[in-house]
Amino acid sequence: MSEHFDVAVIGAGAAGMMCAAVAAQRGRRVVLIDHAEKLAEKIRISGGGRCNFTNVNAGPANYLSENPHFCRSALARYTPQDFLGLVRKYRIAWHEKHKGQLFCDDSSEQIIAMLRAECDAGGVQWRMPCKVKSVEHTGGEFVLGTDAGALHAANVVVATGGLSIPRIGATDFGFRLAKQFGLKLIEPRPGLVPLTFDGPGWTPFVPLAGVALEVDVETGSRKGKGARYGHFREDLLFTHRGLSGPAILQISSFWEPGTPLTLNLLPELDLAMELIEGKRTFKKQIDNLLAQWMPARLAEGLLAAAGIAPDARVADLPDARLRALGDAANRWAIVPSGSEGYRKAEVTLGGVDTRALSQQSMMANAVPGLYFVGEAVDVTGWLGGYNFQWAWASGVAAGLAL
Repeated sequence: MSEHFDVAVIGAGAAGMMCAAVAAQRGRRVVLIDHAEKLAEKIRISGGGRCNFTNVNAGPANYLSENPHFCRSALARYTPQDFLGLVRKYRIAWHEKHKGQLFCDDSSEQIIAMLRAECDAGGVQWRMPCKVKSVEHTGGEFVLGTDAGALHAANVVVATGGLSIPRIGATDFGFRLAKQFGLKLIEPRPGLVPLTFDGPGWTPFVPLAGVALEVDVETGSRKGKGARYGHFREDLLFTHRGLSGPAILQISSFWEPGTPLTLNLLPELDLAMELIEGKRTFKKQIDNLLAQWMPARLAEGLLAAAGIAPDARVADLPDARLRALGDAANRWAIVPSGSEGYRKAEVTLGGVDTRALSQQSMMANAVPGLYFVGEAVDVTGWLGGYNFQWAWASGVAAGLAL
């Protein structure tokens, strides 16, 4: 037995529910399909369970894409203030953390309940858990083969996300569907992900797991066509396998394998100048002196890497050794061996090439009625609520076009 709909949305995450709600409240007959048993797990676990649901500063400059201007239209038409209006409508208490990040006071479950209520207000029909086995385009409509039988729809919206966090059900379904219909993909890879290090150069830093501090981190180049450069000041965390924390998650989206990161562990201090100019007045051992400015265990690691005894007196060290130590702290260049992969990645970089989509509607130019929204698309935001804002904005853009 088959059913007919105006719109079939595949994927009941942030972008999918937003799109379904908007289209349904405009009078479209919408079915929302998801293979998972639990609704919107990625929203549920986000922000430590409080959902960093947007960022007040969200704009095109906060997103990465091979086609960087694509996101402008959707972001301009549905802003953080628009989503905040919806949050206020449902009387969800929220607070702003540093750098414009907005979180629920209570629980991310409130955002999920809000989106579900918006879908129900439009009469969205749910098929969950329900796996989509096939999508065919024939006779001017789409036919979806599902666990619940055949579903016919004039339009299909693919909101299946990316490959990040496979334990909560991430798959490559959206990417396979894009290829089936002839759309090009920008090679997917993990984004907002911890980076790993190995080899003898990393050995002195292995014992530093748990050490955290604020740093400047940068990678890439501003020069050349397609050049990608990232620079952030955020907290860094040493782990058993490498580096994490907001600084590393941010820079990971800009990092290209085989290229170095440059870390400034003391962004407010020129260490070499401080040590050389103070040689006559500093009476402490070098390890105790460094511990005034950075975690003691990190100071030990830097000294070990520089081959300087921790009990050496600053006054006894040649200027050249102090300059080298300063470079190690203020311009520490290291090459990651890799990343923690999709298992730990918060998002997927790459995805459906936006040059194949309409920036107004998110519809595939060559396949009328087929839309891609959210993380499945080659638009990736910074850490801090930007990816949810893209989910809302792209979902609304498609919902208004359907």
